[in-house]
Amino acid sequence: MLEKINLKKTMIDAEYKQMTRALKADLSVLQHSLKERKIPVIVLFDGWGAAGKGSIIADVILNLDPRNFKVMSTLDPTDEERRHPFLWRHWCRIPARGRIAIFDRSWYPEVSVERVEKGLSDMETYRRMDNINAFERQLTDDGYLIVKFFLHISQKDQKKRLERLAEDKDTAWRVTDKDWKRNKHYDKHCRAFDEMLERTNTPNAPWHIVPSHDKNCAMAEIYRVLVESIREAIAAADEAKVNPPAPPVQTRPSGYPLVKVPRLEDVRLDMAIDPVEYKDLLKKDQKRLADLHNKLYRQRIPVVAVYEGWDAAGKGGNIRRLVTGLDPRGYEVVPIASPTPDELAHHYLWRFWKALPKDGHVAIFDRSWYGRVMVERIEGFCTEAEWKRAFAEINEFERELCDWGAIVLKFWLHIDRDEQLRRFNDRENTPEKRWKITDEDWRNREKWDQYEVAVNDMLRETSTDFAPWTIVESQDKKFARIKAMEAFIDAVKARV
Repeated sequence: MLEKINLKKTMIDAEYKQMTRALKADLSVLQHSLKERKIPVIVLFDGWGAAGKGSIIADVILNLDPRNFKVMSTLDPTDEERRHPFLWRHWCRIPARGRIAIFDRSWYPEVSVERVEKGLSDMETYRRMDNINAFERQLTDDGYLIVKFFLHISQKDQKKRLERLAEDKDTAWRVTDKDWKRNKHYDKHCRAFDEMLERTNTPNAPWHIVPSHDKNCAMAEIYRVLVESIREAIAAADEAKVNPPAPPVQTRPSGYPLVKVPRLEDVRLDMAIDPVEYKDLLKKDQKRLADLHNKLYRQRIPVVAVYEGWDAAGKGGNIRRLVTGLDPRGYEVVPIASPTPDELAHHYLWRFWKALPKDGHVAIFDRSWYGRVMVERIEGFCTEAEWKRAFAEINEFERELCDWGAIVLKFWLHIDRDEQLRRFNDRENTPEKRWKITDEDWRNREKWDQYEVAVNDMLRETSTDFAPWTIVESQDKKFARIKAMEAFIDAVKARV
């Protein structure tokens, strides 16, 4: 792919100025249209060292409102960043709606440079590329515009530029031993880049390979692509307002085997446990958890546990008993409420990516990303297309967590309608419990049948073989606590 790129064309200054004058003016105007329509934009520059990324970015941002963009310089991941999933640090930096993020390098060196220099296996490389494609598709499906530039120069040109930089005392610091080594092994890197470009060149986020031997040619092409891409994104956003996209028919991604889960109406709720037996089991299980938590930390295995269920099903009490057996320095309970304005301004998964634990630690989500296919679906906080698409996005997200090495546990705490009413009334009539009941709980109860349909859909579509759902019969809270705790223990024991 790269060897076929023409690296001989040049452009004189007068021609460049004539060609880009209108494009620069258009870019300055179009950025305000992006902001008005709340279209988030990611512009990333990858390519060879010394290909001119820094000077090109400096030129582009002169045409942008400095209050509305941020330049992100991507370095090698730190030791701390490597303790999280591969894409974690990149998810944390995606822009809010209406803003522009310009990446000087991005997530791509971790599937190209690392493949050559750190011996990243083909299997891991391809897995990461698949994750990148899913990441970029999820963003563009959510209205993001992603414009990807690869700056290409020849081995000879790269060597000349490195020599020129090294000879100047003010720029010599920019040339490292790695740069010289990469130039020496140009062919190896070229093969890695070629495969990266081919496998991640998707319709929603295509690559634009820019010959960068001549800066005028490179800049003219970059301005042309930027302006055309932004215009298309604005036109697509306007069209979507008039003619919203049809919801997807197929909700599950291929290749993810599902585990059958009973429908809620078929779940027996007469399970109970003797109070004396409960106390004995609770003490034993909490001791087992303490021992297993130490092993999780030593082996750097992360755990992500999700608690969902009916209002008043006992999620809080269940979580409290579980964490009593864990070292408080190694876990975090993440309570999920309605999204804040900043969270609403990002992809809905953004706030959950940010809350993921590092390896060896435990994150327990009291409610989670499944709100997209339950409360947001029923209350109309997202479109039908968005919640139907979310089944596949959630499966991809959890697959990524499992590939990273995480144990993913998902509990649905189930009670019947009569038991919920009894607990609601108990909360209303008990002063120290009254804070637990809200008007929203009563409103949700009125939509029980709608929620039951949504939960059955959720269980059916997202109970994968790598992250299956466990239905916890919670009519008896003590029985539920022991069942969830022992499911947690069994999953950890199977890994450590």
